[in-house]
Amino acid sequence: MTKAGLFITFEGIDGSGKSTQARLLADDLRSSGHDVILTREPGGSPGAEEIRALVLEGATDRWSPETEILLFTAARRDHLERVINPALARGQIVICDRFADSTRMYQGLSRGDLRAMVDQLHRLMIAKEPDLTLLIDMEPGLGLDRALSRKGSEERFEEFGEDLQKRMRAGFLDLAAEFPERFRVIDGAREIEAVARDVRDIVLDKLVQS
Repeated sequence: MTKAGLFITFEGIDGSGKSTQARLLADDLRSSGHDVILTREPGGSPGAEEIRALVLEGATDRWSPETEILLFTAARRDHLERVINPALARGQIVICDRFADSTRMYQGLSRGDLRAMVDQLHRLMIAKEPDLTLLIDMEPGLGLDRALSRKGSEERFEEFGEDLQKRMRAGFLDLAAEFPERFRVIDGAREIEAVARDVRDIVLDKLVQS
């Protein structure tokens, strides 16, 4: 029988450097001979990438919070069916830039008290948590400056401003306390290489335990 894979997610506020760290970890593990899938949310599968364009572009009031939750859940379900679950069944390591914790924060906390709705949909349609979640923690002002400096088209949530980022940071830290068995908090306000070393050490330790 094929050994079960390992599901690793990266979380953090916009501009925290989590996407860079996810890529660096994937490169490092591949160089060590591991079979790795690097993916992202929203997106990661063709259908989910189409939904990504809907939710990350346009005016801040484009969707109601409830509609956003449904869109993100639909994208995640497709991603799970077509990419994540098949890769884990093959014994691969799946590294995902954001997963359900981001929906718990951005839709469940930031735009009304909808966490219960997010969790209910998650139980019904997703029913999966990562084996390990790496939270790249950073001061919100610095993260927002980094995010806005990218000047891309996917800036809908960044445009909610620093107040949202402050609430998101506090919310992510609360999630880390709520799920201590899978969360590890890493200081992201350092040189990229220093953060990457901490990420690698945590992941290698998890691989030894698996």
